Amino acid sequence: MSLVALPFYQKRHRHLDQSYRNTRARYLLDEYASKRRTLTQSSSQRSLSQRSSSQRAASRTSLGGTTCRICAKRVSELEEEQRENESKKRYQSLEAMYGETKRQRFLDELAQLEENVQLARSQARDKLDKYALLEMVEDRMAWERPSYLERMRRAPEILVRLRSHTVWERMNVKLCFTVQGFPTPVVQWYKDGSLICQAAEPGKYRIDSNYGVHTLEINRADFDDTATYSAVATNSYGQVSTNAAVVVRRFRDDEEPFRSVRLPIGLPFSSMIPYMHFDVQFLEKFGVTFRREGETVTLKCTLLVTPELKRVQPRAEWYRDDVLVKESKWTKMFFGEGQASLSFSHLNKDDEGLYTLRIVSRGGVSEHSAFLFVRDADPLVTGAPGAPMDLQCHDANRDYVIVTWKPPNTTTESPVIGYFIDRCEVGTNNWVQCNDAPVKICKYPVTGLFEGRSYVFRVRAVNSAGVSRPSRVSDAVAALDPGDLKRLQAIHLEGEKEIVIYEEELEGEVQIPGPPTNLHASEISRNYVVLSWEPPAPRGKDPLMYFIEKGPEGRPGTDGARGAVCTSDFALGVTVPSAPGRVLASRNTRTSVVVQWDKPKHAEDLLGYYVDFCVAGTNLWEPCNHKPIKYNRFVAHGLTTGEQYIFRVKAVNAVGTSENSQESDAIRVQAALTVPSHPYGITLLNCDGHSMTLGWKVPKFSGGAAILGYYIDKREVHHANWHEVNPSPLKDTIFTVEGLTEGSLYEFKIAAANLAGIGEPSDPSEHFKCEAWTMPEPGPAYDLTFCEVRDSSLVLLWKAPVYSGSSPVSGYFVDFKEVDAGEWLTANQTATANRYLKACDLKNGKTYVFRVRAVNASGVGRPSDMSEPVLVEARPGTKEISAGVDDEGNIYLAFDCQEMTDASQFTWCKSYEEIADEGRFRVETAGDHSKLYFKNPDKEDLGTYSVSVSDTDGVSSSFVLDAEELERLMLLSNEVKNPTIPLKSELAYEIFDKGQVRFWLQAEHLSPDASYRFIINDREVSDSEAHRIKCDKATGIIEMVMDRFTIENEGTYTVQIHDGKAKSQSSLVLIGDAFRTVLDEAEFQRKEFLRKQGPHFAEYLHWDVTEECEVRLVCKVANTKRETVFKWLKDDVLYETEAAPDLEKGVCELLIPKLSKKDHGEYKATLKDERGQDASVLEIAGKVYEDILLAMSRVCGMSASPLKVLCTPEGIRLQCFMKYFAEEMKVNWYHKDAKIPSSEHMRIGGSEDMAWLHICEPTEKDKGKYTFEIFDGKSNHQRSLDLSGQAFDEAFAEFQQLKAAAFAEKNRGRVVGGLPDVVTIMEGKTLNLTCTVFGNPDPEVVWFKNDQDIPLSEHFLVKLEQAKFVSMTIKGVTSEDSGKYSMSVKNKYGGEKIDVTVSVYKHGEKIPEVSLPQQAKPKLIPASASSPGE
Repeated sequence: MSLVALPFYQKRHRHLDQSYRNTRARYLLDEYASKRRTLTQSSSQRSLSQRSSSQRAASRTSLGGTTCRICAKRVSELEEEQRENESKKRYQSLEAMYGETKRQRFLDELAQLEENVQLARSQARDKLDKYALLEMVEDRMAWERPSYLERMRRAPEILVRLRSHTVWERMNVKLCFTVQGFPTPVVQWYKDGSLICQAAEPGKYRIDSNYGVHTLEINRADFDDTATYSAVATNSYGQVSTNAAVVVRRFRDDEEPFRSVRLPIGLPFSSMIPYMHFDVQFLEKFGVTFRREGETVTLKCTLLVTPELKRVQPRAEWYRDDVLVKESKWTKMFFGEGQASLSFSHLNKDDEGLYTLRIVSRGGVSEHSAFLFVRDADPLVTGAPGAPMDLQCHDANRDYVIVTWKPPNTTTESPVIGYFIDRCEVGTNNWVQCNDAPVKICKYPVTGLFEGRSYVFRVRAVNSAGVSRPSRVSDAVAALDPGDLKRLQAIHLEGEKEIVIYEEELEGEVQIPGPPTNLHASEISRNYVVLSWEPPAPRGKDPLMYFIEKGPEGRPGTDGARGAVCTSDFALGVTVPSAPGRVLASRNTRTSVVVQWDKPKHAEDLLGYYVDFCVAGTNLWEPCNHKPIKYNRFVAHGLTTGEQYIFRVKAVNAVGTSENSQESDAIRVQAALTVPSHPYGITLLNCDGHSMTLGWKVPKFSGGAAILGYYIDKREVHHANWHEVNPSPLKDTIFTVEGLTEGSLYEFKIAAANLAGIGEPSDPSEHFKCEAWTMPEPGPAYDLTFCEVRDSSLVLLWKAPVYSGSSPVSGYFVDFKEVDAGEWLTANQTATANRYLKACDLKNGKTYVFRVRAVNASGVGRPSDMSEPVLVEARPGTKEISAGVDDEGNIYLAFDCQEMTDASQFTWCKSYEEIADEGRFRVETAGDHSKLYFKNPDKEDLGTYSVSVSDTDGVSSSFVLDAEELERLMLLSNEVKNPTIPLKSELAYEIFDKGQVRFWLQAEHLSPDASYRFIINDREVSDSEAHRIKCDKATGIIEMVMDRFTIENEGTYTVQIHDGKAKSQSSLVLIGDAFRTVLDEAEFQRKEFLRKQGPHFAEYLHWDVTEECEVRLVCKVANTKRETVFKWLKDDVLYETEAAPDLEKGVCELLIPKLSKKDHGEYKATLKDERGQDASVLEIAGKVYEDILLAMSRVCGMSASPLKVLCTPEGIRLQCFMKYFAEEMKVNWYHKDAKIPSSEHMRIGGSEDMAWLHICEPTEKDKGKYTFEIFDGKSNHQRSLDLSGQAFDEAFAEFQQLKAAAFAEKNRGRVVGGLPDVVTIMEGKTLNLTCTVFGNPDPEVVWFKNDQDIPLSEHFLVKLEQAKFVSMTIKGVTSEDSGKYSMSVKNKYGGEKIDVTVSVYKHGEKIPEVSLPQQAKPKLIPASASSPGE
């Protein structure tokens, strides 16, 4: 069942977003705004009252200064209580006032509404009464109508008969006649006695009938439409007929000589036609266009509208297929200023189709059509299908809508398994997927919509590879009940006023609605059914809600469902269509083919067809169309001329696509065979008073077949009839017309003929006067043609004048100019004797015209007719002539042309004169390939050769055969005719390990019968002990080995090979330095062989650097045994190693850690036993030392750590740690990309494991990026640090702290020396402890005993001299003086404390054993310490 289209109110509905959802929301917003205003007013009044009370209080405090605080407090409390009571009363009064106002407003609105309803009801009753009267009148007239009709009955009668027409091809023909009769006659149209059926040729015929005027319109008539058309009118009382003849003449169009088959589309007639008559001519037309989804394109035509009026213009209409295109957000139209355009801002496959521009005026319709192809955009996932298209919404209701679409073409992708449908509410960008599982048919009911909201939809296809891009978004659709609008009625009031009410308002008081009627299934699918019904009558004023029940057939339903979409378990009758029938492909144009096919047998609800093509011989199928076409004929565009193609078709409906049809037969893309276009350029070449010699140019297009000849017609200017000149066709394009009257004016026209027939004649020539030419100058050249048109040059050809004047023609001048220019320019300053000229230095993309003037002894003759305009631009895919030699040694020039037709011919020329010398040349042509062979090439064949291909768009090329190119081709030819044995390798030598010399060469191929010989110094040598010769014919290698190569072997070595007719020779000259090189190498290899008989070095000493940045000296030894002795030496001194090398491993290593200059020297490794000895030397110095440092730099650079900041008292140090660092390495420091030299401010240095840059006393100028760079000979290894901003501030602050701490450390109080840590003394003696102190400022010195202050007395004496010499004397030491004595030295920067242990023993006691006294170790005292004793 067909879907219901969207009603008109859906198209006019304003799809608003959520802010305009319903009236209740607006009412709540109004209420909220009114309350806000009330609260704002009350708060403003409260603030005013508070301000006035505060002012009164201030006045009281200023005036009543004597009032006590208690009284003032009581007064303020009373006033506050009074103010609260006043505010409460005011709020209550305002609330009561607001409620009363609101109630009164509601009552007024209700009264007004009741009054309007009563008025509407009274007016509705009046209307109903009028309708009742009208119905009564109609019933009475219905009884009287039969008798009236009986009096009107009569047979058909034709009032205006058909009129014959003669039209041009591609014009529309409209046949009209008028007939009357009762009952209304039935009209049928016939063509040559056969009934015309519109369905047989869709779009070809259009039959219409309006008020007795019947029309038959033939759309774009062609030659086959020439016939007699009849119209037969019949009713129950008789029959009449009328007929007319339609003659269709062939139309001639210079720009499109081949008629392109059009699609069977009939465009509707325009409803409005401008009153003015305009003559419209298309100057530039848009062609077949290929684009991709998402791109932009503009279809544009340039027009010439006559007359050109600013205020009145014809109307421009654009059609896609048969649908009128309207402006939208996707398409924009423009018409004016001599052009009409249709622009697409974002292409989708929905935009694919046949676009027709129609210019409608009273003078008729001018139109142009071309196809726009839109390919799929690149998929989001590789292999995903293309996007669906033509998304439509149907049956919109208050909670659901049915969405339909068309499936994509899956020529190269896997089949579509389903679709996802997305919806989005208008005004938002939130897309919601409607179905969880993919649906398999192209139709889906979207439910769950909210009434009153507007939605847009999109669809995505799914296959095994992934999900496609989304389709174009549908038009917005509102979720509205279509029945609501039907229930509206407009009642006219007095004057021009009217009121709109619902039907139920006239029903009175209805409590229970009536039953719904006309219940039926409007849409049936595999898993759902759409039910439709008429609303109940009466229905009542309350909102309706429907309950739906379902059940098996024959039993009452018991399952309740709410809504309009119900699921069902029965299967859908529509299935996948069957494959289309036989596919036929036929020629159309040079780049298109017409494909026709039989419709499928089971074509249920077809959406259209997809057409695929592939190049014959391949299996790479590509889609022709990307949107289903509805008709069974299609024009495939964009094909390659001369290529063969195969086509297939598949049908599409909502369920899916059919199987592919059978493949068509292969067809070569060529233009269809038609009659040739007309000749042009008729020129008068000579006249003797009784005859005229005419020349003309061949037709631009031959119609696909060779031109058989030309027919000339003539007439005198004052005569109306044309007379045939030649009854038989002329072969040449020049002819002398005899039997003319002298002094008369004549005009001529010429027609060309081929197998298809005689083409249209040319336009009449100019008026030529028959009078004898007697001027001494030559006549005009003629037949100006162009070839080899490139981006900045072209070649102009012409023919010599027939009338040479009083003397022979000696040369020609060529003039040219741009089309719009007024002045002619001369291309050659001196006359050229050739009948061709290559014009160079032309502007690419410009259009030029040319003319030629002949010259003789009398002067310059009249110019030729102006040539046709030529665009200076190389054709796409332009090919050039190639030169070569075939397998037999013949030299040829070859040219290929894929744009050939059956009538095309290759024409080879030398110096632009057609080659006719069969003794020197031979032409062979096969298909689209042609070759010009030189039979006996020599210097006479030098020159310019050209080739042109007839019946093409100027395909031509030229080739200059100069002496150098001819010599190259002759050498190639000689090699082919006199074959040589190709050699893979020329004669060469090879030296073996024992000093033997091998001479060898290798041929490409040698047969078993091949022979060879070696020649040394013009003397053939044979196989012997001194010269061992052999040949391997399977590999083509011939060799000679000499065991002992001596000084006597200097000379020339030659190998000669014969193999059938082919031969080859290769020589090697070993004389002088070349011979000495071979001799020295052979002697060296012989000595090496002898050296290797004992212990020897397989690899000599060499070095490398390990990952730990150690230098390793490595050598490999061979042929050693247990008794072999290995030694390392440095500067001929034995170099001791921790372990002897293991000779069985064959590798000896010596590690040099942390290489420096002290490791310079000559390192030697020696091997020795009773069989012999060998040595290997490596000197580490100079270049070797530098290379080692570079290798170490590479390891160090790769292991370098990021730059780190270390602050010192002197400044900021940037450090880079690495495995090893030496000052000889090539390192650089950069500050802001400027190299830093070492200075007092920037000190550069390093240690064994790091490199550093010390910034002394940093300032603000030292901020910036620092880079450390180490160069390893090939690349730079860099580490960077940005010392600016917070990093610099923190480092600078730390530097300041360290600097201050260092200063304090330098100037704090300290003990320079003099005090031991332990003192032993006998009782009764005097102990003197003396030391030197330092400090700036002078320190304070304090002595302690057992951490207690020592009271000064005669027993304890303390001295401080010169602020640096301190002494403490204990007189008469007793045992009580034993203990720990401490001295504290401190100033404002800090100090230190030294402890001395004093041990006292009595006289006669054994001296205690103590360790030797050492200098006492001080303990630091910070500057913040309060006292030295802490």
